[in-house]
Amino acid sequence: MIPHLTEIQASLAPSFLVLGLALILPWIVDRYVTWQRTALYAITMALALRYVWWRATETIAPFGFTVECAASWSLFAFEMGAMVATMSSMVMQSRLKARTDEVEQNLNWYGQAGKTPKIAIMIATYNEEKEVLERTIVGAQFLSYTNKEIMVLDDGGRSWLEEYCDQRGVRYIRRPDNAGAKAGNINHALTLLEAEGAPPDFVAVLDADFVPHRGFLSRSLALFHDPKVGLVQTPQHFFNADPIQHNLGLSRSYPDEQRYFFDHIQPSRDAWGIAFCCGTSSMARWTALQDIGGLPTESITEDFMVTLVLRNAGWNTVYLNEALTEGLAPEGLQEYVSQRARWCIGMMQIARSNVGPFAANKLRLRDRWSVIDSGLYWITTFPFRLAALVFPLLYWFFNITVVNATVPDVLRYFGTFYVWTMLTMQILSKGMLVPLVQDVTQLVGAIPITRAAFSGLLRPKGHKFVVTAKGGDRSKIVVQWYFMMPFLILTVLTVIGLLIGIVSDRFAFNDAGGGKSVVLFWTFYNLGVLTLTLVACVELPRHEAHVADNPEQATFISETGAMQTLWISKLTGDTAFVRGAEFAIGARGQIDIADIGRINCYTIANNKAQTRLQLEPTETQYESMIVKFYTADNVPGISRGRAMTLIPDLADRLARVFFK
Repeated sequence: MIPHLTEIQASLAPSFLVLGLALILPWIVDRYVTWQRTALYAITMALALRYVWWRATETIAPFGFTVECAASWSLFAFEMGAMVATMSSMVMQSRLKARTDEVEQNLNWYGQAGKTPKIAIMIATYNEEKEVLERTIVGAQFLSYTNKEIMVLDDGGRSWLEEYCDQRGVRYIRRPDNAGAKAGNINHALTLLEAEGAPPDFVAVLDADFVPHRGFLSRSLALFHDPKVGLVQTPQHFFNADPIQHNLGLSRSYPDEQRYFFDHIQPSRDAWGIAFCCGTSSMARWTALQDIGGLPTESITEDFMVTLVLRNAGWNTVYLNEALTEGLAPEGLQEYVSQRARWCIGMMQIARSNVGPFAANKLRLRDRWSVIDSGLYWITTFPFRLAALVFPLLYWFFNITVVNATVPDVLRYFGTFYVWTMLTMQILSKGMLVPLVQDVTQLVGAIPITRAAFSGLLRPKGHKFVVTAKGGDRSKIVVQWYFMMPFLILTVLTVIGLLIGIVSDRFAFNDAGGGKSVVLFWTFYNLGVLTLTLVACVELPRHEAHVADNPEQATFISETGAMQTLWISKLTGDTAFVRGAEFAIGARGQIDIADIGRINCYTIANNKAQTRLQLEPTETQYESMIVKFYTADNVPGISRGRAMTLIPDLADRLARVFFK
């Protein structure tokens, strides 16, 4: 290795230059300035093309009827597909749009006409539990906007829900069948409103588990000052951790998997005029929905499709990046993956529909690009993730080199591109994408999503809408063997391959030109990704229902009247985790919480770190807790990666797996 030391140092020079820029650029780049974003992505794309040229001309096996040629070119094809999708995304993210100032300037645009528009709030539900639904219904009732009608659209035909809606004074609607799934449910309600002769001016849609913040209606409505706007979409925020965050122990240090899409992809799409509807947390103009005949039912992702149908009819869709609702992220891995597979199939159905990118319609070129970009993501990203795990095994088991490259060249071409890409993403997304963890979020569902992509593309019809289950018992450790097994097999094969390398000359470093050192590093990286993926497949118990934004001060009043100040670290509908005080098990009293009042409680557990209180709120107090927890105009959850806590959290989770 000594003779190559100087060459390696030279190959590292560009990466060190990038690291030096990392100390300067974050202080001078404004991510909202288009030319600065464009410059960063233009350099990224130039380095990507430099890397692609090197891969194509120097690292692939010579063409011929050999297994090595087939393997080498296959991997290159997988990688280039993913690279095309990545570069399309880079072009899209070269712009960013924020609409908060526009909202502030037009909050009362309708006041000039002397009429407050009527808004119908449609809460579509199928099989959600009462605890999930009552949060949404109560939150909708406490919206600051007055001229509204709340409609609960029950596709589950539940009598208890009808009674609950009657008690709350909201409208309950049950239809005779479930045709068209969610889209059909909403269309049925639209038909009823039209038949009644006094339809609303706007329709807001909420999933059963999404609680609106107080300003959801008024702030979304502001963007309809433009008469060409047919739909306004707002982001989805989550008050609980998704399965990847939770199972890896990163609930406080790494954002949910959808955060990057809602905080960065959608604002970029909006800057191009191609932001799309995501179903819940959106508002549409009544006349626009009537113009297109209601929500389309040809795709199981009716939200994206309604965007294209609206555009085809001449309406605009816009995006307001403000936290105006919060809901439940899928809590189980099965639900998490099934949801994404449904999105994938739905996108393929849209691509093959009459509003697809290659159909004869009135869509603009950028709208067609929007569909192609989304389709490329589903078709290329996940197969490449799987290929990156499988192809190194060909070297260890069959002595097939799929990437014939030296370490200096890898550092010079791939290393420079990779480091610059990470710098660019760090500057523009503030630590939302972390290597290894980001790989896990895509890898966990890679097999069913890949299957869904090609199934939807080749057979677009006949796929059923599967509701994402929310709530339920999450109190036990559950090993998701179905998802884990392929990665467990790959882990075993990778370890066996390394052992084969140790007892053969394949593990030697004396011939880096044969790609051995590259494959070795690649293999160890894969082991890291596989280890985290296996851990992510072990679902940990969930006890809390809400992630507290900040610790809150409260007062505990004992049965004798003694008062003690303490801090609430977690608060749910029936429990409070408190610090700064320790009480005997069974000790009763009251806890005084701001905006709620004194709630009867008793101690059910304690340790040196915190005490757990069982709360006994009255019905009025419970309602006040819902309003306090879920309807404030704040940003719930984690909005960016926190390196200072992420590494310790991940290390602690791994230590618990392997040493406890």
